[in-house]
Amino acid sequence: MAGIPHDHYEPKTGIEKWLHTRLPIVGLVYDTLMIPTPKNLNWMWIWGIVLAFCLVLQIITGIVLAMHYTPHVSMAFDSVEHIMRDVNGGWALRYIHGNGASLFFFAVYIHIFRGLYYGSYKAPREITWIIGMLIYLAMMATGFLGYVLPWGQMSFWGATVITGLFGAIPGIGPVIQEWLLGGPAVDNATLNRFFSLHYLIPFVIVGLVAVHIWAFHTTGNSNPTGVEVRRKSKAEANKDTVPFWPYFVVKDLFALVLILVIFFMFVGFMPNYLGHPDNYIPANPLVTPAHIVPEWYYLPFYAILRAITFDVLFLDAKFLGVLMMFGSIAVMALVPWLDTSPVRSGRFRPAFKWFFLILVIDFIVLMWCGSRPAEGLVPLVSLLGAIYWFGYFLVILPVLGFVEKTNTPPETIEADFDAHYPPKKD
Repeated sequence: MAGIPHDHYEPKTGIEKWLHTRLPIVGLVYDTLMIPTPKNLNWMWIWGIVLAFCLVLQIITGIVLAMHYTPHVSMAFDSVEHIMRDVNGGWALRYIHGNGASLFFFAVYIHIFRGLYYGSYKAPREITWIIGMLIYLAMMATGFLGYVLPWGQMSFWGATVITGLFGAIPGIGPVIQEWLLGGPAVDNATLNRFFSLHYLIPFVIVGLVAVHIWAFHTTGNSNPTGVEVRRKSKAEANKDTVPFWPYFVVKDLFALVLILVIFFMFVGFMPNYLGHPDNYIPANPLVTPAHIVPEWYYLPFYAILRAITFDVLFLDAKFLGVLMMFGSIAVMALVPWLDTSPVRSGRFRPAFKWFFLILVIDFIVLMWCGSRPAEGLVPLVSLLGAIYWFGYFLVILPVLGFVEKTNTPPETIEADFDAHYPPKKD
């Protein structure tokens, strides 16, 4: 698909022309800032800048923390205490880094569910969606690896449980598990590997983010109506779009400031609210915590993992749980091909809205189930939640595309914008 017609950077001075012919960096920045953006974007489109900020924040604070951290089983816990007590501003760096991960995942979940509601994954943006899911997987890996580094009780046993999942894979599972651990059990080799990978993967994420931005700059932004920008001429495109700078840059920065005010209130007044008390106890391989629980952003998938408590044919419950957990993420990646509706945005799909609302509630319920011990009604509720999660993507979305009676979207983005903000009459 051709790009949206717009004015491109034209060097004026001799220095600008000299630089542009050798390294068109100024033109790249200009075209990025001035890219035509659908003018009807709502506040759900501000989370991209929050995610970009979080990525930069995590990398900067992570690099500084790595300068004072010791990846050795006998010194890791004490080195974290050294950061908290002896390093200038170390407590702030650690709390910002730890809670920054929560903000990162909070923003990415809103970003993903916004994409699922407004159909941002539909053609021609399938590659953009897939790259986004790869970023999400890399974030999950980075977060898990980082959770192990403090080498507290929950760190140690979390690493033991999660790496044990790979051992459930028939045939190659034990080999993969031993490679991850660096030996037969969680020990110093494991901590060294996890530290190295935790430091490396964020830079992989940076590369994926660059490709992600490149992809949606090629296809253009999605928007709440799902209607594409008119591309026949620059005049038509200008009726549907405004430049990203200054309109959306200012809007995004305003939203970012508000979110950061809340974030730093959280860091300053309740920095350990999302942490687990057992992780403030040094790791002890001889004492198993009463309830092993991951960070909150993994809880829905942890609940799906634990929901399978029965064998099916020759597949045991543990392996089925692993398949379900990874499958629950895979179905999100496949949604561009599972959604058969010709209408892109959920705004014009009455039945879809209700099923999507149930999906959001289901995600929250699964999160609660993952935080509770697997006893009483929790396994049953987790199983029902897992069934709906897979049913939504594998059954409801494909069927809705054929049976749902949809409303008619506006013909143009300009028409939608004018309906919400009628032009002033002279």
